[in-house]
Amino acid sequence: MSLIKSISGIRGTIGGKVDENLTPLDIVKFSAAFGTWLQTNKNKKNLTIVVGRDARISGKMVNSLVCATLQGLGINVIDLGLSTTPTVEIMVPELNADGGIILTASHNPKEWNALKLLNEKGEFINSENGADVLKLAEDESFSFAEVDDLGTYEERNDAFDIHIQQILNLPMVDVKAIKAKNYKIVLDAVNSTGGIAIPMLLEKLGCETIKLYCEPNGQFPHNPEPLKEHLGDICALVKSEKADLGIVVDPDVDRLALVDENGDLFGEEYTLVAVADYLLKNKKGVAISNLSSSRALRDIAKNHGSEYFASAVGEVNVVNLMKEKNAVIGGEGNGGIIYPDLHFGRDSLVGVALFLTHLAKENKSVSELRSSYPSYFMGKKKIQLTPEIDVDALLTKMEKEYQNEEVSTVDGVKIDFEKNWVHLRKSNTEPIIRIYTEAFSQEEADDLGDKMIEKIKSLV
Repeated sequence: MSLIKSISGIRGTIGGKVDENLTPLDIVKFSAAFGTWLQTNKNKKNLTIVVGRDARISGKMVNSLVCATLQGLGINVIDLGLSTTPTVEIMVPELNADGGIILTASHNPKEWNALKLLNEKGEFINSENGADVLKLAEDESFSFAEVDDLGTYEERNDAFDIHIQQILNLPMVDVKAIKAKNYKIVLDAVNSTGGIAIPMLLEKLGCETIKLYCEPNGQFPHNPEPLKEHLGDICALVKSEKADLGIVVDPDVDRLALVDENGDLFGEEYTLVAVADYLLKNKKGVAISNLSSSRALRDIAKNHGSEYFASAVGEVNVVNLMKEKNAVIGGEGNGGIIYPDLHFGRDSLVGVALFLTHLAKENKSVSELRSSYPSYFMGKKKIQLTPEIDVDALLTKMEKEYQNEEVSTVDGVKIDFEKNWVHLRKSNTEPIIRIYTEAFSQEEADDLGDKMIEKIKSLV
């Protein structure tokens, strides 16, 4: 199976051998490393860490190990129990905690779990901090507390209420306008914590919720990544129930996909586009996404006299650029909405509230709203190379080949042509180049990818 250690945390499959899979010993070691790192870097006693988890089968076991390890270091633990990634992110500063740990493997299948690490702002720790935590885990240089100095343990069950109330208090969320529409909504929460949190939000917004896979038991009824090929059930149910729309979230509720009233997918890329359209219509500013996200966001920003910038791929990179540019809205093309007026993290709940506000104010159906945006199609390919080939040198050659076009080297090489684009990225784990394309048709996007593969082969 697998254990992946990275600067953003540790993830793997439950069971198996130590250091090869996510075993209890690995969980304890990594929790101790994060706690020790916080103790080393915080010049204070009585540190507090907030812990929350999605509904994975292994969640309770992992949670017990994490909380007990932190207490063993003398760190106080606030356990949110079943939660969402954005809820934990919000609760860290809300509770004046020193950090947070989210127990979720996001859209990975049920045998996976992970520890994701947050700083005192409720934001993912940066690469430098992550490297320090990995080094501590490797060295196992931990010093545990004596019996009179063990950390305290507290459970909180009000985190969803706090998170939702903060969303309802946002000036750009119009509760009255949404309530007036009496929306009928089908929700697929893949039997995780979105099945608790999203209905609570929708009830406050005066919507009727039809629940599909909303039992938080961790038994994912389909592949939990919210892609078209996994969402046939909700598309059919939206049509048969004559609902206004469908909402799909992943297990930790940081990715939001939508289904229109005809049972057709809105498109994950267009979740961010629609929310940005609403916000930039009301406030000129900056929109941010990553280099592999749709050009449609750039088009919408330009339509509203606003600016658009692209970051390297990765949520931390998007957030850093949003802060630098003081962005109004940002996110990723996988349905990740980052609304800085609430917090700097992908958040499906605030995405739902902002989208429904936009839908209500436009007085359109979901399909009508979607048809008002430029239609782009994306292609994803890869080219396998032999290990001895210098991939960086190859990408530099590609940059020179297209130097007369608009080229970005922030993250690999992205070439913006007039009517389409291609993004070439080196894999960190194998000798391949990933090739992302976007055009006005699927055929054109795929053809562009094939042409780039031929060009790369000619330069090898």
